[in-house]
Amino acid sequence: MSGEHIESGWLTCGACHQSYEIVRRVPRFVSRDNYGNSFGWQWQAHARTQYDSHTGGTISEERFFKETGWPRDLRGATVLEVGCGSGRFTELVARTGALLVSIDISAAVDVNQALNGANNNIVFAQCDLNRLPFRRHCFDRVFCFGVLQHTPNVEAAFRALLAMPRPGGHVVADVYARQPWYKHLVNTKYWVRPLTRRMSAERLHRWVSRYITLMWPATKVISRCPLGRRIALGLLICDYRGRFELDDDQLRDWAILDSFDMLSSAYDQPQSIETVRRWVAEGGLHDAQVQYGYNGIEIRACVPSL
Repeated sequence: MSGEHIESGWLTCGACHQSYEIVRRVPRFVSRDNYGNSFGWQWQAHARTQYDSHTGGTISEERFFKETGWPRDLRGATVLEVGCGSGRFTELVARTGALLVSIDISAAVDVNQALNGANNNIVFAQCDLNRLPFRRHCFDRVFCFGVLQHTPNVEAAFRALLAMPRPGGHVVADVYARQPWYKHLVNTKYWVRPLTRRMSAERLHRWVSRYITLMWPATKVISRCPLGRRIALGLLICDYRGRFELDDDQLRDWAILDSFDMLSSAYDQPQSIETVRRWVAEGGLHDAQVQYGYNGIEIRACVPSL
């Protein structure tokens, strides 16, 4: 024990008597080796890259509140964050006063706990979206950003989300948008991913860092051209010049992070907006909005009341 925190031990289910290890204050409901391993490494290497408190901007804040449409005062609400990464959005939700349960399948949850664990309104856990260790329909609000496309079965993962909000509760998620087949065929990342996703995370990150550092001056010139960002993306460089108000070092750090992200994940499964709308309809969601947004396709909806 450390104060009110359990540093290590075991959490045992009273119903099924299954036990789960607690390591560094975080209950572990998955094995340490799983398909999210690259994300754990990624967020250790870029722990604060996307934090507003690090960049001095409001990029994460603007995205979160515009994408969710939620109020900034959530005192009294319980919120589930699925796929927390290093905690760029955790930091923001903690300020709303909500009781936040923040989870990730990877060791990124340890980074988040180290950075945001001082907040007494956050609970952390390492678990799989498809096997969530929570009672069904027990959260007021659920959000899941940047995760669904990286799961083995995107539809099943989305349906798992819908089991978490209480009747009348809110769910917000996003997923990469599927491109027309002819654009998909010429998308460079899908040419190289069969190789890069099999590389060790450390080796791939080293390669991406060196490549982007070498290409950075040329990318600056390319960014001034028409369709410059698309050209850079074709060169496997996520260049946010002209989109985000960051200094050059921060822009390069974001480029390394997101370029590594798109090349390293075990799964990358974009969806069509028609498919996502079908999932929402079949889920019986109310007040649903399905539209293109920050990270592809955004879903905002309410779970039906009983």
